[in-house]
This record gives sequence, structure tokens and C-alpha cells, in this order.
Amino acid sequence: MALIHCDFFAESLGLSTSMTVLLPQQTSSQIGLAGTSPAGDPPVLYLLHGLSDDHTIWLRRTSIERYVAPLGLAVVMPQVGRSFYTDEEHGNRYWTFLSEELPQLCRSFFRLSDRPSDTFVAGLSMGGYGAVKWALRHPDRFAAAASLSGVLDVAGRGPDSDRPLDARVWHTVFGDRPVGGSDDDVLHLLDTADPARIPPLYLACGTEDFLYDDNVRFSTAARERGLPVTVGFGPGDHDWAYWDRTVRDVLAWLPLSTR
Repeated sequence: MALIHCDFFAESLGLSTSMTVLLPQQTSSQIGLAGTSPAGDPPVLYLLHGLSDDHTIWLRRTSIERYVAPLGLAVVMPQVGRSFYTDEEHGNRYWTFLSEELPQLCRSFFRLSDRPSDTFVAGLSMGGYGAVKWALRHPDRFAAAASLSGVLDVAGRGPDSDRPLDARVWHTVFGDRPVGGSDDDVLHLLDTADPARIPPLYLACGTEDFLYDDNVRFSTAARERGLPVTVGFGPGDHDWAYWDRTVRDVLAWLPLSTR
């Protein structure tokens, strides 16, 4: 595969930022790694990082390049800081960047499919929340979305809750505005979602993870509303040993036309 560290200017942020990109390459003589590339524009997975991470973290902590090489799948890993993939109340417009500008820039920089049937999103922790929010708010853009240990009850982690997020992060991202019942509340988005339009969702979370109960609550609510949900709960904690293992399950689950 081709590994690209891409530095570029984002108009929606008003600043230069970065992303890490994996592009499929047909190879036959690499030792220990067989690369595949589709005849046409390759499908793409937007792979989102967590709260303490950046655009390099999936490559540093997992073998994602090795896992996707035989799939003919491009992977885009953007940088969004600690934004919760949101247009921050006291910061920058990271939701606009992710959902509007980033896909357009990627297709202008690289040869990528623009078909919804070839487009996927996944992420861990904060990125799992971002992936689910993106799929629920723009369901017609994706063939599937996956959350690994996602923060799927953000409204329940406000400053007045018994399990709050870092107060500085909350203030920067959400300020004083109510999150519950808004478009940044993925549990609320379930109530407004049309089950016929929502792409298949994959939810994974370790049973020892502090976010496990939130994930069970979300998966139960999604199923009650008739949404297409696959659940992969099992032993594991909020750590890279779990995510390195479960991202392989996500890749095997994706409905790739290149298989």
C-alpha cells in the first residue's frame, strides 16, 4: 500500500491540518504482504481517532495497513483534536470539516470512489461517536458504519452528571448549550432516524470497558427502533489490544464490493 502523510489547508477550520492516508496498491513480490487494488476507483474507509489521539494513531497502535492491504480499500484518518467531531462552541468547525470539506478534498487529492456503496466510516471511543453521528445525520452517504468502544451517550456525560467528561473539553466543545435532544446526541438521532435509510451499524465494546453500559443502552435503543445493528460485545477493556483485535472484525464485516 501507499502510505501518505498529507498536510493541507482546511477552509472550514481556517488553518493547516493533517491526515494519514492508505491507498491500495497491487503487488505480487512483497514478502509477507499481498496488496490488491481494484480496477476502478477504490472504496474508502474514514477511520476516526479518539480523544487523546491524532491522525497517526491507528497506524502506530494497530496493523491497519497490513489488515486492509488485501482488501483493495483506501483508508483516510483525519486529525480533529479533542473536538468530538463537532462544530465547537468555543473552538473550530470540526463537524463541518469532517462531514463536508474532508470528503471533497480527499476526492480531489486522491483517486477514490464517490459512491455511497463504496464509502464507510468507523472509529474508536470519541471516534466511534463521530462515526455513528456521521452515519445517522448523513445516512445516504455510507454503506456501513462501525463504532469501537464509542462514547454513545455524550449527553449523559455533561458537567452535572455523575460521570462527566473533562470540564475543559466540555466547555470548549459544547459550552453551555444543551446537548440532550440536539443533533450532537446520537441517542436522540435514533428517534428521528428512518430505519429504511440508516446504513448497517456495527457496535463493539469490551465488557470491562467503562463505556460498556452506554453501548448496551444505545444498541438496545437502536434495535427497538428497527435499525440494522450488529453487536460485537465481549471480553475487553478500553485499550489498543481490544481495538487492534476488533478492527479486524469490522473489516471482515464491511460489505466490500471488491471481495
